[in-house]
Amino acid sequence: MTSLWLEEPAVPRAENRLDGPVDVAVVGGGVTGCAAALVLARAGLRVRLHEAREISSGASGRSGGFALRGGAMLYTVARRELGAKRAKQYWQLTERALDHLEELAGDALRRNGSLRVAVDEAERDELEREYAALREDGFAADLVDGPFLGGIRHPTDGSLRPGRCVRRLAALAAEAGADLREHSRVGSLEELEAENVVIATNGYTDGLVPRLGDVIVRVRGQVIATEPLSRRMFDCPHYARHGFDYWQQTDDDRLVLGGRRDTQADQEFTAEETITEPIQRELESFAAELIGAPPKITHRWAGIFGHTPDLMPLAGRVPGDDGVWVAAGYSGHGNVLGLACGELVAQAVLGRPAPELELFDPARLL
Repeated sequence: MTSLWLEEPAVPRAENRLDGPVDVAVVGGGVTGCAAALVLARAGLRVRLHEAREISSGASGRSGGFALRGGAMLYTVARRELGAKRAKQYWQLTERALDHLEELAGDALRRNGSLRVAVDEAERDELEREYAALREDGFAADLVDGPFLGGIRHPTDGSLRPGRCVRRLAALAAEAGADLREHSRVGSLEELEAENVVIATNGYTDGLVPRLGDVIVRVRGQVIATEPLSRRMFDCPHYARHGFDYWQQTDDDRLVLGGRRDTQADQEFTAEETITEPIQRELESFAAELIGAPPKITHRWAGIFGHTPDLMPLAGRVPGDDGVWVAAGYSGHGNVLGLACGELVAQAVLGRPAPELELFDPARLL
C-alpha cells in the first residue's frame, strides 16, 4: 500500500532542462539530494538531479514523520564516543537544521516537540542520565512523569509530513534553476557528465560506489496508519525502546505507528521495500494496546534506510574518488540530518566547508 505521506498531490515546480555537462550531478531525490541541489543552484551552479523513481519516493517519503534534533545515538553515548565538545556541536547543528527546516517546510512541519518514553526501569534510568547531560550542556529538555514510566520531552522537535516537505524543497531547487529528472536511474558514475557528483541515496549507495555498501547497511522500516481516531490521544511524536517503537497522531487525528523490526531483526536487514505479515501483526497489536481497541488500518508501507556501524552519517568527499561526495547513512534519523548533511556537502562542493562536516567524514569508516 502507498505511504500516507505520498498520497498528497505533488507540489507544482518549474521544469528545467540543462543540456551537456553540468557542474554537479546529484543522485537521489530525497531530502538530502533536494537540499544539496537547492544550495548549489542558488549559488549559480549548473545542477542536474537524478531520481530513479519520483521525488521523495524513497526513505524520505516512507518514514514515521518525525523531525528530531540529535542523531541515532543517545546524547550520553555521543558525549562518550565523540567527546563533550563534538557531541554538543553535533546537537547544535541539528537544532539549527530544524529551525531551517521550519523555514523551508511551511505547514509540512509542526513544532509540537517529541517525547521519548521509558518502558522499563533500565530505560528510565537511561533517559534520566540523558536528561542530565542535555541540561548540563544547555539544551532544552523536560522530565515528565508519564506516560509509561516517564520520559523526556524535547520541546524543539516536531511532526513532519515528509512527502510534502521534500516536494517543496524540490520546487525551490527547480525555481533556482536545478534540472530535476525523475525516473532517471543512474547505473554508474561514468554515466554522469559532471565535474562533481553528490551521492544522496541513503541506503542505496553500493551500486555507485561499492565500498560504501560495506559500511552503509540497508534496513527496512515498516509503518501503519489508522483512520482518524475519535479523540486526541498524543500531542506530539512518541518513541520508546531505543526507537524500535515510534508513533504520533497527525493533524487529522490518524495514528501513524512504526517499528518493531527488532522482533524480526534478521529479515529486516534487506533492500526489499515490502511489508511483511509478522511485523504488520506486531504493529497492529501495539496500536490496539495504545488505543484500547483494534483500529482500522488505512495505510501500510515500508521504506529502506541506511544504517552505519557507529550510527553517524557519512557526509563529505569519498576518499580516493576525486569529485565524488556522499551524504547518506542516517540510521533512521534522516528527516533533519538529511537536510543538514545535504547542505553541508553542498557548501563543501562550493569551497566553503563548515567545521561540522568533520563530524561525518567518510574516511573514518572507508
